[in-house]
Amino acid sequence: MSTTGTPGPALSADGRSAGATSVGTLEPKEAGVRRLPGFDPSAPLLQVEDLRVRFPTGDGLVNAVRGVSYSLKSGEVLGIVGESGSGKSVTSLAIMGLLPSSAQVTGSIRYRGQELLGRKDHELSRVRGKGVSMIFQDPMTSLDPVYKVGFQIVETLRVHDRKLSRQAANARAVELLELVGIPNAAARVDSYPHEFSGGMRQRVVIAIAMANQPDVIIADEPTTALDVTVQAQILEVLDTALDETGAAMVLITHDLGVVAGMADRVLVMYAGRPVEIGSVDDIYYEPRMPYTLGLLGSLPRVDSEGRERLTPIIGSPPSMVNMPPGCPFGPRCPLHIPECDTEEPPLFQLGPDHNAACIRTDEVARAHGRAAEVFDETSADTLLAQDVYPVELEIAPETERDAVPAGEPAPDQADRPGGPTTSRGESA
Repeated sequence: MSTTGTPGPALSADGRSAGATSVGTLEPKEAGVRRLPGFDPSAPLLQVEDLRVRFPTGDGLVNAVRGVSYSLKSGEVLGIVGESGSGKSVTSLAIMGLLPSSAQVTGSIRYRGQELLGRKDHELSRVRGKGVSMIFQDPMTSLDPVYKVGFQIVETLRVHDRKLSRQAANARAVELLELVGIPNAAARVDSYPHEFSGGMRQRVVIAIAMANQPDVIIADEPTTALDVTVQAQILEVLDTALDETGAAMVLITHDLGVVAGMADRVLVMYAGRPVEIGSVDDIYYEPRMPYTLGLLGSLPRVDSEGRERLTPIIGSPPSMVNMPPGCPFGPRCPLHIPECDTEEPPLFQLGPDHNAACIRTDEVARAHGRAAEVFDETSADTLLAQDVYPVELEIAPETERDAVPAGEPAPDQADRPGGPTTSRGESA
């Protein structure tokens, strides 16, 4: 795997880098991070319960996260999707303890039974990078521009393993870069972040995140601002990271297509809270929340037969300062009824592992994932449904369009309207 036009290291059948030693074989993985009170090896890797985050502003409290709860098991990939402002990134920053001091955070965040919420920064440093690591959205801001990438990887390694020599750490840094597909890693380890392309920088960030073989990796929109080809390569690198570390992953994105082939479960967020959670099959084939159905309908499908219209979600998310009563998606919902404005619906259980916050799940279920049956057509849909090129406006064959009548000069050689010109192109 590599960026476009640059071959990366060959991978063997098990996905490891051919000709390179696996990071997992350099040193046996420790039983766990340096423990905090409450450590329980039998507890879920990551358990978030009723997480709420508020930010004080001049206009009032911004309720950025409102009651997020989920549990993550070993080896599981949880996809969290939603549009900008839905609280996805704030949730992950709260887990890592990286929110500003002004943030008001309540609820519970437990890693292997250890409560992380309310811990001091030096205590959280025992967990960050070794127990739970994070791939940030913008690698250019998460990487320090004044240090070489190799130094930043070595620093990450030696912080959690004091016995590791600098020489061994440098060797592991090279190996990590090879593992994520950086060509000529031995030389590029001495490069600065600005000397890499966007896709290559993201690979470096992934290498840092997997350096200490964490139990959980939080990937916050790792494919944002990358073209489709590089996106696919980065997702392959993430797969390699999971194989090498055996970690579970929380994959945060606004694109349902990104998590389709990676996630085991999907949590859909809107206005700071979960509105639907279920398996990939539940979410993609039998969504029960109109917002989830709208997200799916706004994506083009490669398996669609014939012409199929997209279904944009009209309107904007509500203000997080003064939330309106009732369902926050109500003003944008095609199935809105007066009862939706009474109170905000809870997550109703629809199956063993499928929940949705909607009082009209039966109506959504009848669509069987086809958003066009619920969302109304717009004037743009009506226009696009017509023939793009009517018969009388069909483009002529190329041979006819390029033909020039015999004996006439080409258009760029014709005389100008003012008569013959001089050698300098001025009118005579």
